[in-house]
Amino acid sequence: MTALPAVLLAYAALCWARPFGPCRRCKGTGKTTRFRKERPCPRCRGKRLRLRVGRRAHNAWRRAHEAGTR
Repeated sequence: MTALPAVLLAYAALCWARPFGPCRRCKGTGKTTRFRKERPCPRCRGKRLRLRVGRRAHNAWRRAHEAGTR
């Protein structure tokens, strides 16, 4: 159980340092194949990067906190 806080701390540092990670659907290429045609990835819109889950959670918490303390 002592490894869990270390892993969470490392992931939090990763989300702070590099908030964007490679798209999981296209594996960071920006393109997907459908019916033998290459198209821009609909999930990342061809930009190859997506906001990490931890960063999304942090942003949502920050928005809720700011809205409640105005």
